[in-house]
Amino acid sequence: MNVGSILKTKGNVVVTVAPDEKVAVAAAKLKREKIGALIVSKDGIGVSGILSERDIARALADHGAGLGELAVGELMTRKVITCTPDDTVENLMATMTKHRIRHLPVMARGALCGVVSIGDVVKIRLEEFEHEADSMRAYIA
Repeated sequence: MNVGSILKTKGNVVVTVAPDEKVAVAAAKLKREKIGALIVSKDGIGVSGILSERDIARALADHGAGLGELAVGELMTRKVITCTPDDTVENLMATMTKHRIRHLPVMARGALCGVVSIGDVVKIRLEEFEHEADSMRAYIA
């Protein structure tokens, strides 16, 4: 299975935030959307960075109560690892494990076209294992 198949199932909606937006606004968006990361983008097409719950939690130790007034661009992870619709689930697992990340923006022809999370990858793998087990049970019966 590849990333394109995952996006066909889950959809390709990407929640973004502008780099000059306040962290408090970004945190509220994370809560409202029930997601763990926002793609930082000026135009919804390119990727400037990524802001995760983990970034916010770590910054809280450094900035305290004033954290919410900082710009997202001050906290975001700038070195963003991306994938393409053609990448396999196995490639995603290896990339996420190697870089200790939970979200990968999906890029096609230079434009943002989705996001895949570790939860998406785990769900797909579990479905694959269940299908294999069902096939083996049917074969044995």
